[in-house]
Amino acid sequence: MCKEIFLDAPNIGELEKKYVNQALETGYVSTAGPFVGQFEDKFSQYLGMVRAVSTQSGTAAIHMALHELCIGSGDEVIVPALTFVATVNPVEYVGAKPVFVDVDSDSWNMDPDQIEKNITEKTKAVIPVHLYGNPCDMGRIMEIADKYGIYVIEDATESLGGKYKGKLTGTIGHFGCFSFNGNKTITTGGGGMVVSCDREKMEHIKFLVNQARDGNEGYFHSEIGFNYRMTNLEAALGLAQMERAEELISRKRQLNEVYREELNGVEEIMFQSECEGAESSWWLTCVCLKEGADLPVLRDGLAGKGIHTRKLFTPLTEFPPYEKYARGRHGNSHRLYERGLCLPSSTLNTAGDVKHVCDEIKKILSGKREKINTKR
Repeated sequence: MCKEIFLDAPNIGELEKKYVNQALETGYVSTAGPFVGQFEDKFSQYLGMVRAVSTQSGTAAIHMALHELCIGSGDEVIVPALTFVATVNPVEYVGAKPVFVDVDSDSWNMDPDQIEKNITEKTKAVIPVHLYGNPCDMGRIMEIADKYGIYVIEDATESLGGKYKGKLTGTIGHFGCFSFNGNKTITTGGGGMVVSCDREKMEHIKFLVNQARDGNEGYFHSEIGFNYRMTNLEAALGLAQMERAEELISRKRQLNEVYREELNGVEEIMFQSECEGAESSWWLTCVCLKEGADLPVLRDGLAGKGIHTRKLFTPLTEFPPYEKYARGRHGNSHRLYERGLCLPSSTLNTAGDVKHVCDEIKKILSGKREKINTKR
């Protein structure tokens, strides 16, 4: 039987069990309890931000950022065509129009030139996504945002620990949004976080995620709020994970290094690259196959060895709710989707596991290469 090699399984240890058991023993399993505040404080301290507010998901975090900036009907928000659908759904939630731009072929992140070309008088915000943990060119993006007076909401849901010119992702724009889904670098099972250095806006978001409930007046609600609170159980898990964050981020980077070393020189493979000044957290290590390499054959061959992989995200304009917004074909986004592959990147995997994956990749690709050469 082949050893299972994990794509993105969580790394849960004794500390996590200890904190979750403490939450269970106190009876604070819902949205009340000390771990929520402790987790938020720990997270904001790690990022160096004045405030962090926990939410039920990264999607909710993006939604709250858009809502707090009063973005709504008649407004446009620029998003990359290649990302998970959770980036764009909140734009629809607030009634704004998403404007899709293509990504750079090397970093796989939204192309700043395409951002500027798509800005109109209706543009209110841009949501750069640090895809698979790889930071965007935030210097260019912030310059463009300042030039046109638009907001920047960083989708850092995949990039905890990533840096751009020494600054952690999620701390450079007006808001930063994070996800703690079970497949992320740290997890709360579900959950997310929104951060900013605007204390007033953050306190208002904290108020809104609790159904806009006025604590001094019992069940009095002065605004329309949201049921986006994180539970104490989730926060207990998150606090333990945050105490191990550097260990887990370092492990992600180490696995990426092994992939690059072992697959160096394999002619069919291209890795995602970092822009100048970026230091990726490599949430997932992904590759793009060059023309002639057969992606389905590679995936099937790896699956037969118990090696889990996943295709890159489907371009958002391929989905029925968003195809009406397509302005021509986003060539790089589609090419990456058609030829891209996410490799096993769970911190449960060892360097030996990754070397084994690389050996299998080389065997499959060399076998395909030999067949092509034989036909010639």
